Amino acid sequence: MIKTTNLTKNFGKFTALDDINLNIGEGEVFGYIGPNGAGKTTTIRVLLGILQATSGSATVFGLDAWKDAVQIHKKIAYVPGDVNLWANLTGGEVIDLFVSLRGRYDKNRRDELLEIFDLDPSKKCRTYSKGNRQKVALVAAFASDADLYILDEPTSGLDPLMGEMFVEQVLKLKNSGKSVLLSSHILSEIERLCDRVGVIMKGKLLKTGTVDELKDGVGTMEELFMKYYNRSVGGV
Repeated sequence: MIKTTNLTKNFGKFTALDDINLNIGEGEVFGYIGPNGAGKTTTIRVLLGILQATSGSATVFGLDAWKDAVQIHKKIAYVPGDVNLWANLTGGEVIDLFVSLRGRYDKNRRDELLEIFDLDPSKKCRTYSKGNRQKVALVAAFASDADLYILDEPTSGLDPLMGEMFVEQVLKLKNSGKSVLLSSHILSEIERLCDRVGVIMKGKLLKTGTVDELKDGVGTMEELFMKYYNRSVGGV
């Protein structure tokens, strides 16, 4: 579903991504973890065709992420960590617009998700809190019959109950064989949802493997994260 080979992205003299090699299979939920500024969102923006790689390659569905972005977007659902919406449209209008772009739309599923995420679709987007803007994007994504779901800090701004609703919806995708790329700071989400995990620090992919493989000899996901964080900054 997703493959990057020696993917590198420079912004002037700053290297945001340094020879990233990812291989995410069909039906896999892949977690992408690292601190702020590690390169997670830059990787996702390259995969979405928003940024062009400096060198290396990135493919989605076997298509070039930059050259074939329009074709790729028809088969993916994307949720960013900071959602910007049209202020004068209602939440329902924005959801309907997003899901109609993919041509496959289940209105009953949309209505079910609105209830699950406790979102009033009749309100103008300018009245929504950050958490409610995030819910709009999540409902639009989960209501879409996409082949790949790219979720970049998707629960940012949600309360714990809504975070649990999110986990349940991703588990449904997983059980139906959908592919998911999940970037998250919430390590409990990663542990519960992901088949494999990639750890990125300072633009370098340090390790990939199953949660159990990465946790071997460490204990908790938090300890795992600190292990690689300390390594990236020159610690133990």
